[in-house]
Amino acid sequence: MVPVVPLLPVILILMLRLYNTLTRQIEDFKPTNPPNVGFYSCGPTVYDYSHIGHARTYVFADILQRTLECNGFKVKRVMNITDVGHLTSDSDTGQDKMEKGAAREKKSVWEIAKFYTDDFWQLLSKLNIKKPEIVCRATDHIGSMVALIEELEKRSFTYKIDDGIYFDTSKFPEYGILTGQSWQDLQKTLKAGARVEVVEGKKYPTDFALWKLTQSDVKRQMEWDSPWGKGFPGWHIECSAMSMKYLGQTIDIHSGGVDHISIHHSNEIAQSEAATGVKFVNYWLHGEHLLVDGNKMSKSQGNFYRVEDLEKKGYHPLSLRYLFLTTSYRQQLNFTFKSLDAAQSARHSLVDQISNIKSAVARRERVSLSEEKLDKIGSLRDKFIESINYDLNTAEALSIVWSTLKSNIAPGDKLELLLLFDEVLGLGIDNITVKAEDKIPEEIVLLGQQREKYRIEKKWEEGDKIRIEIEKKGFSIEDTPKGFQIKRHK
Repeated sequence: MVPVVPLLPVILILMLRLYNTLTRQIEDFKPTNPPNVGFYSCGPTVYDYSHIGHARTYVFADILQRTLECNGFKVKRVMNITDVGHLTSDSDTGQDKMEKGAAREKKSVWEIAKFYTDDFWQLLSKLNIKKPEIVCRATDHIGSMVALIEELEKRSFTYKIDDGIYFDTSKFPEYGILTGQSWQDLQKTLKAGARVEVVEGKKYPTDFALWKLTQSDVKRQMEWDSPWGKGFPGWHIECSAMSMKYLGQTIDIHSGGVDHISIHHSNEIAQSEAATGVKFVNYWLHGEHLLVDGNKMSKSQGNFYRVEDLEKKGYHPLSLRYLFLTTSYRQQLNFTFKSLDAAQSARHSLVDQISNIKSAVARRERVSLSEEKLDKIGSLRDKFIESINYDLNTAEALSIVWSTLKSNIAPGDKLELLLLFDEVLGLGIDNITVKAEDKIPEEIVLLGQQREKYRIEKKWEEGDKIRIEIEKKGFSIEDTPKGFQIKRHK
């Protein structure tokens, strides 16, 4: 079997291109310090179960990491676990989601955080999502957050009100750059009532909390001493402090959901660049929403699904991953059980065909490749790389997988090619096993190889004796242009 040419030399020619929310265009990806890439991806707030909408965002980040690695980059990926400070309202009002979860389940905040963090890891495992190299919990980095707020205070970007320490967005001229709107336009939008409640003493609607002070009539399980009084960090300051601690002041890539663009990520940019004076992130990538039957997912509508819910209905988690790959991460995806059925059917077909290919490889089928077939291997590989390298075009990449399955290249080379593709797609091809009824015992394979040796040496009588022995053991052997094939008697 002729080995497949490694991916890397080809990828260096086919430049990776990504859509940058900051510039609103697809750009060549050029990291600051190649081949190293600093990548920060938004993680969960661990106060409740993650649903399939969250799952889509994490699969998108996983595909991005795998594509970077397939391009030869050494990825240092950092992801946060938000276990304090994320309020029920984006406007710095409402209850801390962690405290709310603890009250709901009559447990401590720490117990809630551990339970839902563990559940999150199970979600990632089921969907074959790589665990980031560094996972940082907000509660482990309070000191870094306080230090960052102090730096902002020294640079006169903060002010204090009864509620806490706030960032003055009027002092950061580029506030809102990620949204494409000016600071002035954002004030008008937010004053019109978009996702904002009034906080008494806050100067401008876009201003946001860096440190929330514990009020005298409030009892909290999570609070810390600070130069401004006892309290807890704002949600936005957490990501800036942790990302800069592990990746430096300027990050190559920051990913998350589109719902974070206007507030959370805009606030991260403002506070980070105000504190350091340098660009915070070079490439911002955002995944679109997942709808369910055309509607936003919510428990009140009864369309809130976890991966575990789908498993109970007989769906494999990787069928959901397959469904996610059929649409660009930048397009809304409407989840229906009809579409999941189609994805599961396609995945079952994929599993069956891979199993058959592995069975053929296990039977030691031999083939000599023509120049035409070698060219076909290279063409399929190049098309896959070109697809995935154009802003993570997983839908087109999947089509190359099916073209490869239908091709007439040798089973071993076909399998190697598909395994290379799956380093990006993550559909678990390496874990697909040969069906029990297709497995050929090693003893029979060795007999087949001995017979092949006799056949080449034209020792027909000896070879025929081995054929009879193979048949007595319940198998048949056939000579083909690809070499011998052994099959179990039906």
